[in-house]
Amino acid sequence: MNDLKLMLEAAEARKSAYTPYSHFRVGAALLTAEGKVYRGCNIENAAYTPTNCAERTAFFKAVSEGERRFEAIAIAAGKEGEALTFTAPCGVCRQVMMEFCDPETFRVLLGTPAQFRSFTLKELLPEGFGPLDLTV
Repeated sequence: MNDLKLMLEAAEARKSAYTPYSHFRVGAALLTAEGKVYRGCNIENAAYTPTNCAERTAFFKAVSEGERRFEAIAIAAGKEGEALTFTAPCGVCRQVMMEFCDPETFRVLLGTPAQFRSFTLKELLPEGFGPLDLTV
């Protein structure tokens, strides 16, 4: 799957977002090493803390299905009814990515299908803490 198609998947996933409070809709499309795509959207909660980001939704869906190897994630975000914006993942989502991805090679696509940029996880989370930090 090419980057444009992955961004289009993220934009499509965004349509399922549940955002009655912020009206800021996010969609994510997570690409596995085998080429499968898992979509995720943000899901808000009136108590705020239980809210889940689109990126984590996609990761948790994939991991719960047995996936452990990932190549890239595309993120499409923006206020409901407005154009997509360049929106980076939150710190918690970056940490979840660090758990399952090689920071040197895992790519994060941000922007819109018409105009997006690619970053490595290491660029978005320099000096990140991951599973290798716990090995002796």
